[in-house]
Amino acid sequence: MTVFERIESLRKTHKISQGKLEKELGFSNGSISKWKISMPTTERLQKIADYFDVSIDYLLTGKDEPKMKEATLTPKDERDIAKILEQTREQLLSQEGLMFDGDPATPEAIESILSAMQIGMELAKKKNKEKYTPKKYKKD
Repeated sequence: MTVFERIESLRKTHKISQGKLEKELGFSNGSISKWKISMPTTERLQKIADYFDVSIDYLLTGKDEPKMKEATLTPKDERDIAKILEQTREQLLSQEGLMFDGDPATPEAIESILSAMQIGMELAKKKNKEKYTPKKYKKD
């Protein structure tokens, strides 16, 4: 199996088109197709290895099994959490109804609540990604 074929296999496993991969990595259109007959530079191999979370050794020799990433938050997930927390912060600060032991909540208490919410939301998103990711994408 050639480097090109291994990249194609990874690309198909992750259901990403060649054009999209080239665009996301900053390669010119058709540059990956040229690797059928020529070898990519080490910098480009490193970018692809990082993108798919495999070693360069796997791309070159196929001996290292590709390892799948653990569940991590994407930038979109982080933005979604930040947006929800900001909306909650605005609601908590604009209302007079939040009380602890009969006293109005202080800004520090509200920040503590928001920090706890952020941690909980991040853990829940990661757990859901682990639980609901199809088995074919998980490393045994």
